[in-house]
Amino acid sequence: MNSFKSLPNLSAFSLFLALLLAGCLSVSAQAPAPDSPAIEAQAHAMIAKLTLEQKIELLGGVDNMFTRPMPSISLPQFKMSDASVGVRTWGPTTAYAGGVALAATWDTDFARKLGESLGRDARARNVNFLLGPGVNIARSPLSGRNFEYLSEDPFLNAALVVPFIEGVQSQGVAATVKHFALNDQEFNRHNASADVDERTMREIYLPAFEAAVTKAHVDAVMDSYNLVNGVHSTQNDFLNLKLLRGEWGFQGVLMSDWDATYDGVAAVNNGLDLEMPSPKFMNAKNLVPAVQSGQVKESTINEHLLRLFRTELRYGFTDRPQFDPADSTYSVRDRSVALQGALESITLLKNEGNLLPLDPHKVKSIAIIGPDAYPAVTGGGGSSEAHAFEPVSIVTGIANLLGPDVHIFYSAGIPDGPGQKELVAQADAVILSVGFSAATEREGADRTFTLPPGEDALIETVAAINPRTIVTITAGGGVDTSRWLDKVPVLLHTWYPGQEGGTAVAQILFGQHDPEAKLPVSFDRSWDQNPSSKWYNGDPKDNTTLHTIGADGQPKDYTIEHIKYGDKLMVGYRYWTTTGKHPLFPFGFGLSYTTFSFSKLDVPASAASGSAVNVSFDVTNAGSVAGADVAQLYVSDPSAQVDRPERELKGFAKVRLDPGETRPVTISLDARAFSYWDEPGQKWIIDPGKFTIRVGDSSENTPLQADIDLH
Repeated sequence: MNSFKSLPNLSAFSLFLALLLAGCLSVSAQAPAPDSPAIEAQAHAMIAKLTLEQKIELLGGVDNMFTRPMPSISLPQFKMSDASVGVRTWGPTTAYAGGVALAATWDTDFARKLGESLGRDARARNVNFLLGPGVNIARSPLSGRNFEYLSEDPFLNAALVVPFIEGVQSQGVAATVKHFALNDQEFNRHNASADVDERTMREIYLPAFEAAVTKAHVDAVMDSYNLVNGVHSTQNDFLNLKLLRGEWGFQGVLMSDWDATYDGVAAVNNGLDLEMPSPKFMNAKNLVPAVQSGQVKESTINEHLLRLFRTELRYGFTDRPQFDPADSTYSVRDRSVALQGALESITLLKNEGNLLPLDPHKVKSIAIIGPDAYPAVTGGGGSSEAHAFEPVSIVTGIANLLGPDVHIFYSAGIPDGPGQKELVAQADAVILSVGFSAATEREGADRTFTLPPGEDALIETVAAINPRTIVTITAGGGVDTSRWLDKVPVLLHTWYPGQEGGTAVAQILFGQHDPEAKLPVSFDRSWDQNPSSKWYNGDPKDNTTLHTIGADGQPKDYTIEHIKYGDKLMVGYRYWTTTGKHPLFPFGFGLSYTTFSFSKLDVPASAASGSAVNVSFDVTNAGSVAGADVAQLYVSDPSAQVDRPERELKGFAKVRLDPGETRPVTISLDARAFSYWDEPGQKWIIDPGKFTIRVGDSSENTPLQADIDLH
């Protein structure tokens, strides 16, 4: 082709690109607009143009990750992505320390920053709906998805999920809080019923969802696979209509988890707006006859569409491209966010003899051993697994930090070559990295409490060779350490630290960053000591049969296993502090390279029941290095007229202090901080009388205490 003749065409094309880019640049991140008469009128006008069959078509997804388009009303399809630790579905991405690692940071400011980063990553991939965060309670350490959820405590979960959602939605992406509700284990998840009393549900398992809706104004909710009290979540009127739509006033999109719908008529009548990934049950074949027979009202279908359309219109999805050229697919900016999350979440649990931090100037050789040392283990498995562009392993992170003058020896297992055990014995330190991975801790199955096969023996063998063995564990919660914990001086829990985990581990080991994380879950000494252990499996004699019609239109029966939540309110630290027993490591615990003290607690002697109560105290860094502590406030109700846990977390503040620095902290307690759910009265109530305020930095270390009388 003659280049001179093509030049005018090239110029025209360049002008077109410039105009297109200018248009795109004007659609930078924007939070959703509030509902308005204009949005309402437009949504109703769209519905008026649809036939009944077209309306029903829009109640199901298409192509696995999209809403269904409808050309007759100029409605395009909208894109979704799995996400808890990264925007997973559409290729390599930034992999963050999310889920339980976020909870270990106890940092609400970071939660907002993480949400904003995920929102930017979503926009860069044309994603409209981000399928996260997950906020289910870590009732048991075995649950395969604990790593992508948050903590064992409803207050901590609620406090973190609100800024996270606000961060995502500030970027013009709808967040989806999940899995509603009581998806606290993975085994038999389609056919297991979580059988739980309403008070336990309200006080433990629902507050994070409630906060997501009423405080963060989340625009999408995903129902869970499991049944709740014998009814699947996707057709559960108590969850979807009474609570979500009724008491909490949710106006957004309620969608199913993928293939979590079991009855189209029951689902459409009990709140489900969108069946994903396709309409196997909420389809014309099932719903047109149901409308004609009066089982389903067409006005009910219209309400589902109104919620879909209102949400899409609030975000401007129909008016602008979702892609924002201001965001990068490969985001150098957000690598720093990934590193911050890893640094703030890695938790130091044991540091005997102050072996850490290691002095990089004195270390001449180091042995790095174990299956999780290389390659990098960024996250657990399943639909949240994000594939990072450049994940940093522990081997790589340490090598990068120490440089070329330090000898580094690596082995995935027990070294057995000539001279290698001698080498491990003579190393200045051994970093032994064990734990789970995407293959062994994942969605769809629960994991063991013991480490994967051979890893206990590996620790015992290496610790016997070199007493300066530092163990790092990758896991979504506690594990059995009974065989070797007393044989190693250091235990560092990394959770799943995302793509920058290796860099963060190195910086913490060598004192470039003070460990600042606190446990978001209690660590048990053994599985049978966990308060949920005897209630974890259902009793076969309690099994029931659920008669339904399958997707093929034929009768189908399910055997339902009933998991009775007999532990009730006694989840995690609530059990340990109420019984006076002690776990291996308590909720809220985490070591530092410095020390902190608490003083000057100021609590009013009395207050009117239901009024705000301000609690103030001082936190001091009494050590020699800068660091951060999490001040935790627990409330006890010794005069309650019902059984209550001995203490409950009702406030916290992350405080960063230089050596010798003191900072005052004030935490405001609202009425809910003193309340419990009164099931007969169907309301939150406060029993007048004495309450005790405790302040410290773990559920078992609360040196400050004062009483207040509520009248």
